[in-house]
Amino acid sequence: MTTRVVFIVEETIAGAQAAQIPKQRGESLLETAVRYAEERHWDVFPGTWLEAVDGSQRCSCGDTACPAPGSHPARPDWATQATGSATVARRMWQKQPTASILLPTGRTFDAISVPETAGFLALARMERMELTLGPVTLTPDRRMEFFVLPGAGVKVPDLVRKLGWSVPSLDLTVLGEGAYVAAPPTRFGSRGAVQWACRPTPANRWLPDAEELISPLAYACGRDR
Repeated sequence: MTTRVVFIVEETIAGAQAAQIPKQRGESLLETAVRYAEERHWDVFPGTWLEAVDGSQRCSCGDTACPAPGSHPARPDWATQATGSATVARRMWQKQPTASILLPTGRTFDAISVPETAGFLALARMERMELTLGPVTLTPDRRMEFFVLPGAGVKVPDLVRKLGWSVPSLDLTVLGEGAYVAAPPTRFGSRGAVQWACRPTPANRWLPDAEELISPLAYACGRDR
């Protein structure tokens, strides 16, 4: 049953994206980062990148066991490096054109992160409820991140309790101030690239509040345990 739901939702998402958003074929990481800052007014900052070493790709951080190769901050002061200026973003990626694109949370948006299976179940439920979604990413480590208005970290624990769950019992986390998400088309080493499950469009420029999405997300995570 779960496989069937995932298949249907994936088809629905793919069809909607094809109808609404022209593909940015051949767009460089630099151009994409600039577009995020310019069109969505998101802060962006360059992270690590992948380097070819002895026939394999390794993270520029130098750690051969890096858990997120090519997709994490390259410096400890990344939060102060993040910018919403397209001009500054262009300058930063010109220095390292293959750097990953990272977006700090807790500023223009927070992100609610759930397992991929729960995320697709929640998307199907949200469609039936006719909820308005913001952008949603699908990461190579099988997580889905739902963009919501800032402040979700404060609200979600109480909202989840009111639904009869406890946050520790669900594989649901909120990425807020001091955290970040990797944006498409950032790659996680050989595991693949981050993708949009729901692309940024003019229609979802205004993000939903966490309260609007938490019920289907918590329900799906409870089903996925």
